Amino acid sequence: MDYGFTTAAYVVAAVLFILSLGGLSNQESAKRAVWYGIAGMALAVVATLAGPGSGFWLLSLILIAGGAVIGVTLARRVEMTQMPELVAGMHALVGLAAVFVGFNADLMIDRAHLANEAGPDAVAALGVFGQLVAKKTMVEINILRVELFLGVFIGAVTFTGSVIAYGKLSGRVSSAATKLPGGHLLNAAAAAAAVLCLIWYMASGGTLPLVLMTLVALFIGYHLIMGIGGADMPVVVSMLNSYSGWAAAAIGFSLGNDLLIVVGALVGSSGAILSYIMCKAMNRSFVSVILGGFGSAGGPAQEIDGEQIAIDADGVAGALDEADSVIIIPGYGMAVAQAQQNVAELTRRLRAKGKQVRFAIHPVAGRLPGHMNVLLAEAKVPYDIVLEMDEINDDFPDTDVAIVIGSNDIVNPAAQEDPNSPIAGMPVLECWKAKQVFVSKRGQGTGYSGIENPLFFKENTRMFYGDAKSSLQELLNRIT
Repeated sequence: MDYGFTTAAYVVAAVLFILSLGGLSNQESAKRAVWYGIAGMALAVVATLAGPGSGFWLLSLILIAGGAVIGVTLARRVEMTQMPELVAGMHALVGLAAVFVGFNADLMIDRAHLANEAGPDAVAALGVFGQLVAKKTMVEINILRVELFLGVFIGAVTFTGSVIAYGKLSGRVSSAATKLPGGHLLNAAAAAAAVLCLIWYMASGGTLPLVLMTLVALFIGYHLIMGIGGADMPVVVSMLNSYSGWAAAAIGFSLGNDLLIVVGALVGSSGAILSYIMCKAMNRSFVSVILGGFGSAGGPAQEIDGEQIAIDADGVAGALDEADSVIIIPGYGMAVAQAQQNVAELTRRLRAKGKQVRFAIHPVAGRLPGHMNVLLAEAKVPYDIVLEMDEINDDFPDTDVAIVIGSNDIVNPAAQEDPNSPIAGMPVLECWKAKQVFVSKRGQGTGYSGIENPLFFKENTRMFYGDAKSSLQELLNRIT
């Protein structure tokens, strides 16, 4: 097929990707948006395979089939609680692919140079991409080198950064912020070394500076994410998503693939915008999150008076029976316990009794942007009662009961009351202003970020200890 078909197919695919991103901003249109993305990707793959100069059909189909089998297997095995680390793993693969493609482009530059010296027959044997490289002027070759250098750099940072993010999200790596001696200066020195490698690479055209830069970038990705604490992981996942997009866009320039440039730019920009929104929701600057994670407190944390008072299912059921308004705040603990179905059933029974039940969603609840929304949608909780923090925070003083299910930092009053707290200034759900607060929690630990929560010690708070799914089932047995 000719370039006209490929170009037209790429345009249609790009439109489908844009529609997909637009639809994902709304819960009701999200399912349709996913199908737009699937259709766009299928069209892009077919157009690429059918386009001019595409060879190795059999190998390509074998690799696609292998990837499809792996993807289907993972999709069936991975629980919703594991979705954040799966996404981080996918980002790692994108970064690694960018590194491999960049090195391949570098080798093709050398092959094209040798082919030009050998004559037209040698150039003709290079294939479409090699022939395009062979026709480039020295200025264009230098531009290509900058593009592939950036693609490899971003890809390498994304790869190791995503691997560490995967480890932290899955519990295989400590969620605490960890830096090597030198901290930020070490990162700055590594970045400076990468710039020197670029200068060396442009001057010599050799592969060695590209290899050294890759090693430096792999270290930067590792050390950067190791230095970010667990409470910032939702932002980190979004940021790595942005990195993977920019890596793809840079490689798209190297390959001369317009669709890859467009798709990479869409992913990169949308990930950056989402990271900015989440940082704003945390009252943090994007730079402070990326470079330092949760920094150390400015002084000793405030002492917490009181004790955590437990309550059983009978006590919670009695309070709910007397309540007229209820706000439920889901967190990662709900995901771990897979308690969303019980939460949905509790909601249906309370609403059937004429009670007002709503959900309060913090922008960084869970381990991934939109994590709680997806779980609630899976349990068929009505969209119109799932509200964002800014929409519902002012309603807590007029609420009879607030139920916190597996949340910690997003309902921590220390963000407002303790200037020395690592989360000082972060907007939180002010559930403690409700008349009664019930916290469903496994035990008395501090949670993923390791920050103590004064909410658990307040006079109007009662701790509903136990696995969220089992505890809610006990509660459902008492609410008919």
